[in-house]
Amino acid sequence: MKIAVIALGKIGLPLAVQFASKGHDVVGVDVSQPTVDLINKGIEPFPGEAHLQEKLSELVPAGRLRATTDYADAVPGADAVVLVVPLFVDEETAEPDFGWMDAATKSLGAVLTPGTLIAYETTLPVGTTRTRWKPMLEEASGLTEGVDFDLVFSPERVLTGRVFADLRKYPKLVGGLSERGAAKAVDFYQQVLDFDERADLARANGVWDLGSAEAAELAKLAETTYRDVNIGLANQFARYASTAGIDVYQVIEASNSQPYSHIHQPGIAVGGHCIPVYPRLYLWTDPEATVVSAARAANAGMPDYTIGLLEGAYGDLTGAKVAVLGAAYRGGVKETAFSGVFGAVEALKQRGAVPVVQDPMYTDDELARLGFTPYHLGEPVDAVVVQADHAEYKSLTPAELPGIKAFIDGRRVSSAEQWPGIPYRVIGKAIA
Repeated sequence: MKIAVIALGKIGLPLAVQFASKGHDVVGVDVSQPTVDLINKGIEPFPGEAHLQEKLSELVPAGRLRATTDYADAVPGADAVVLVVPLFVDEETAEPDFGWMDAATKSLGAVLTPGTLIAYETTLPVGTTRTRWKPMLEEASGLTEGVDFDLVFSPERVLTGRVFADLRKYPKLVGGLSERGAAKAVDFYQQVLDFDERADLARANGVWDLGSAEAAELAKLAETTYRDVNIGLANQFARYASTAGIDVYQVIEASNSQPYSHIHQPGIAVGGHCIPVYPRLYLWTDPEATVVSAARAANAGMPDYTIGLLEGAYGDLTGAKVAVLGAAYRGGVKETAFSGVFGAVEALKQRGAVPVVQDPMYTDDELARLGFTPYHLGEPVDAVVVQADHAEYKSLTPAELPGIKAFIDGRRVSSAEQWPGIPYRVIGKAIA
């Protein structure tokens, strides 16, 4: 097949590589000329994705994969077009910003030719495929969906850093606007993906047709919103437990020993492109979902709550130099999308502290561009807040943080025994 992939980011590029590795001819489209140039040289434009560089080194010289900024170079004559263009959510209004996706859809439609299957993989509010993309594509192309081309929604379900493994592990969900489109999508994804055997699933791992685009849209929102609500509940349990003399981690372990309980772990923040964002997309179409909105508010308040733990352990923070460890939203991933570092730094400033930030994955210049004052282990500091669970933080000692008077473990990477004589606080554990 000839396949076009629109947007060669941390999900789109591995997808393009996966398709090409199955023997198909793939052309990727991206608005960034530097990204396109690197890919065409067989060089990964971003680090950290397992096996991406080795696959690029094989596929690009073999002519199976190339990149361009020109839709007219990639789309005409394609058997399938897969879009993974980012959808943003306004942090203040929580409204989805379709700007980039609208532009990509219109550019695609302008050069679309008959016989093409179009699959959107970007997570969307329910109904977007049918009510927004279908009319926009038809207007731009002059073609009719279901007759001249077919449109489906098939959500990406992978995490950056392990995309290729996740593509094999999880069923590929599809939902079409017609039975014909759904059948074409099932056939397409069966040709470009491989699946691990999963004895735990009710049906065989593979491509699952959910019957409609709306069902597939809701499935992705449901699985991610569930995680946000679950973490919000865990955080509520943790906040209560700390006031009641209870270790919430023992409680969660005990509860989860029963097969119907799956309580997640509490922590300083919920970050990333997915869990803090997709509940807002759900709420956009179901604003009466009070459980979802309450959980989102609970999680959004955790950075400030954690700095409150520091204030209780340290005292007045005015003038205190406080190191926030971890700019990334989670350990081992160089990404700051909705990271708790921003809320933690702001909460420290509001209390008069002097926040500094350290992260082994970021240079001083990169931290400065994010608006932070860089900190280096070994420099004097008054207190520390762990924001990301980087492996490097598990073995920290007081000697690496000279002058430390309080250690707030927002990710439970350490233990009180590692900080003798120093107030140690972890979310969800009573103060000894």
